[in-house]
Amino acid sequence: MRTPDTVNEPATPAAPVAPAPREARAADRAPAETPDGAASGSALAAARRRIDELDAQLVALVRERMVTAAQVQRERLASGGRRVHLSRELEVLEHYRAAFGRPGTQLAMVLLGLCRDRP
Repeated sequence: MRTPDTVNEPATPAAPVAPAPREARAADRAPAETPDGAASGSALAAARRRIDELDAQLVALVRERMVTAAQVQRERLASGGRRVHLSRELEVLEHYRAAFGRPGTQLAMVLLGLCRDRP
């Protein structure tokens, strides 16, 4: 005969454990993984400065592209052409897709959008 203390009852699932607060998770990280990167020293700071420099160059290049695209649009319209040359835009999309995959297509769409309607 079985007694109640020997009966195998199904285990009740434990209540879900809530994730630790963000501050607690940050405190568990190794010093090199801190959000501000203070423990990584000057190498991290130098890399971030370089990224900032590259971003500034990208912004300048996009602005230059916008000016050049406006010039192309003006010349195309002046010669009786259409404002948008779809086959050329498809070439641009393909160029960026080939370089970066699907995100490249998205990047090209953003660039093309920035450069439209800016005569």
